[in-house]
Amino acid sequence: MEDVWKQFEENSITHSGAHHLLAILELKDSRGYARVTDVARHLNITTGSASTNLKSLKTKGLVVEDENRFLVLSKEGEALARAVIARKKILKKFFLEVLNVSGEQAEVDACKTEHLISLETTRKLERFVKSYQDKLATN
Repeated sequence: MEDVWKQFEENSITHSGAHHLLAILELKDSRGYARVTDVARHLNITTGSASTNLKSLKTKGLVVEDENRFLVLSKEGEALARAVIARKKILKKFFLEVLNVSGEQAEVDACKTEHLISLETTRKLERFVKSYQDKLATN
């Protein structure tokens, strides 16, 4: 167990990386395209910071930039972004409905955690929340 801390660093994506993927997904869904400047504006960071972070995501094969400088998520990048969204949703639901955390704090904590927990934990948390809700409904 002494090497557990290393698993944190070995995560396939950083918190910042997750937000860059989500920004591309949201921009593509809302406008039909995403460029580095759009991602920077969406995340309220400099274009240079966005460019640096996106370079890492491109190297990992999660983001592709076409000849017109439009950003596209690879299949793996989109799957990762959608998984982060799903994890954030279940975490927020757990914090709000089970732990009765305030909405603002639930949003912050879900955002901090969304890219860190495993698929196994996410699935078990989903089952727990569903079971918890079912028990409340029958009482």
